[in-house]
Amino acid sequence: MQIHLESRARVLGDDVNTDYIIASTRKKESLDPQVLKQYLFEALDPLFAESVKANDILVAGKNFGCGSAMEIAVTVLLAAGIKAVVAPSFARTFYRNAINNGLIPVECDTSGIKEGNGVSIKLTEASVSVSNTTTGQELIGNPFPAIMLEILQAGGLVPYFRTHQDFIVRSA
Repeated sequence: MQIHLESRARVLGDDVNTDYIIASTRKKESLDPQVLKQYLFEALDPLFAESVKANDILVAGKNFGCGSAMEIAVTVLLAAGIKAVVAPSFARTFYRNAINNGLIPVECDTSGIKEGNGVSIKLTEASVSVSNTTTGQELIGNPFPAIMLEILQAGGLVPYFRTHQDFIVRSA
């Protein structure tokens, strides 16, 4: 089993909270991710939503997704075409929401990746590697347990359950 993504980096800093991803005021207007994606990161960069391209990879600092536990922060990223976030650390609730919805949260050092650099992510059952294809820098991420990798490959927990209706926890 393998997942491979390759695209350009969109770089953010440390402690990007869920209200920076999508503002609370916007969530009062609608909870439709297709509507909300036009306001993605508007407090950090008002032009971000216009400039994001499908398959862009978010590269952030530590503690990405801190703040409220609203799942909409993950689903808005997915609606914008973002399939992965690479950061040294994630807020635990955001991390769980990401896995459950099929957004790939890769934990590794991101200090050498700059805005617009090419990034390649390869996930296997044994390893996670992140390559800065612009500089040639190779990074090792924290691997995922097999069940998490299967959930991500399925596109999230609901699609996983649709496929595996006889779900059984497998021993490692």
